[in-house]
Amino acid sequence: MAERAPQEASPWLDALKWRCIGPPRGGRVVAVAGDPQDAMTFYFGGCAGGIWKTEDGGVYWRCVSDGHLGSATIGAITVAGSDPNVIYAGTGETTIRIDVSYGDGVYRSSDAGRSWQSVGLKDTHHIGRICVHPNNPDLVYVAALGDAFGPNKERGVFRSSDGGKSWSKILYKGPDAGAVDLSMDPNNPRILFAAFWRARRSFWNLNSGGPGSGLFRSMDGGDTWEELSGRNGLPGGLLGKHGVSVSAAQPGRVYVLVEAEGDKTGLYRSDDHGAHWVQASSNRDLMHRPWYYTHVFADTGHGDTVYITNLQMWKSTDGGASFTEVTTPHGDNGGACVSFNGGASWSSIYNQNTAQFYRLDVDDQYPYRVYGTQQDNTSISVPSASEWGTIGLGDCSYPGTGESGFIAVHPGNPNIVYCGAVGSSPGGAGALQRYDHLTRQVRLVNVWPEKSRGVAPRDMKYRFAWTFPLVFSPFDPKTLYAGGNRVFVTQDEGASWKAISPDLSLNDPKRQGHSGGSLTHDTAGAEVHATCACLALSRHHKQEIWASTDDGRVHVTRDHGRSWKNVTPKGMPE
Repeated sequence: MAERAPQEASPWLDALKWRCIGPPRGGRVVAVAGDPQDAMTFYFGGCAGGIWKTEDGGVYWRCVSDGHLGSATIGAITVAGSDPNVIYAGTGETTIRIDVSYGDGVYRSSDAGRSWQSVGLKDTHHIGRICVHPNNPDLVYVAALGDAFGPNKERGVFRSSDGGKSWSKILYKGPDAGAVDLSMDPNNPRILFAAFWRARRSFWNLNSGGPGSGLFRSMDGGDTWEELSGRNGLPGGLLGKHGVSVSAAQPGRVYVLVEAEGDKTGLYRSDDHGAHWVQASSNRDLMHRPWYYTHVFADTGHGDTVYITNLQMWKSTDGGASFTEVTTPHGDNGGACVSFNGGASWSSIYNQNTAQFYRLDVDDQYPYRVYGTQQDNTSISVPSASEWGTIGLGDCSYPGTGESGFIAVHPGNPNIVYCGAVGSSPGGAGALQRYDHLTRQVRLVNVWPEKSRGVAPRDMKYRFAWTFPLVFSPFDPKTLYAGGNRVFVTQDEGASWKAISPDLSLNDPKRQGHSGGSLTHDTAGAEVHATCACLALSRHHKQEIWASTDDGRVHVTRDHGRSWKNVTPKGMPE
């Protein structure tokens, strides 16, 4: 039969329609806000899911931004205190992961989220906080980090007095340091605190800290600013990310989290609007991975109560002197949940279609099931249909704890699932799990069980990316391949692995150091570079394997790894 021309397939594709099969398990969230006049109404901005609203305290959420926004990633959201119909949302989160999405500026709603309009600052890329004057919904301030991957001028603190129709940049510290947090004194809105952060993201490194980082204060609504870092109790020297929050309950009370050198890192408190500071806590539990967290929130009803979200959520009722852990429903405290009792209980995360997935696979059952690895959660299997029509959480299953990597279903036995689990499983580099639906047991079958936490990639025998590839042989379902900086194969369900390639990457040691910068090393596996990004096996030639690396190289073998040929396209690294 003659091969069908590509254009003949388009009518078939055009006839296909998308439908949501879930799962209803909430994903990462860094932006939340409540209606100041309605205790049951809240908003959240998903890191990749737009803006959502609840009017019943978190029992039911609905997306209110579809069709209005040009960006799905929300970094900040604020409701005007004097008019809760006015809401501002800043796009592009400042939690600048290796897979971070940038935004397209600020959006405003004047009808409580029913519609949204773009109001500028499109080139700010990543917005960390928005503050609105408590008595004037048109007077708004924006903390913009700017481009995470390079220098740009659209960063700093911006102010608008006409609801976003025009903006002025009122605090700028150069093209490399941007504003990451902002807090307004509710009792005196002329007083503002801005946290600046010099940060640069690459695919193999996150560099946190340097000139321009620090805490700044304005006493006149942003017309003039003074730097507070290194003065009157605040640390100076090399500084990184800051988080700041002014108390509404106790006039003059300000909390700031500081990434600094050594034991200077910690929570600081001022009781005189920032004129003098004391270090309330140096507990590193509050400041693990500062570039990823560093969020502090002063309780609006009690001056000595302050919350900090990190790997865990922490609560202090004595001004930061001591903290207790608050249990939350979502890993890394990234979900959208509502509590009416200070964190003793929370609304559910199982009512939000905002999950972020790294990789997907399907099996050959009927109805077929879709498998995915969800960020900050577990692997999950969702059926394409259910006997009741609606696909609920009870129809889902959980094939392993892997959040980060590829997921591959055994082509001859859909009960067996393999999922990459760097970051969410013991066993070190190349963490891999084999799950059996019949026994509901997880078995570790790591490609290379070498300690990787806190180890620079250049000091490891083999390197594996956060999402290292997995692929079954189309000719032999017992043969599974995995890609690190080399290609590996197993034929005994992961009990043993064999490297069948040399290092296929550029292998540049300068790009294999600790991530995080000079202040806080952060080698959790996400920034491991110069590894396989994709493996592809020929369905025509049994011994043909293609491998591409994340530093731009392409190799092929046609004798199952005995020899490899560099076929990198021209213009790519050699």
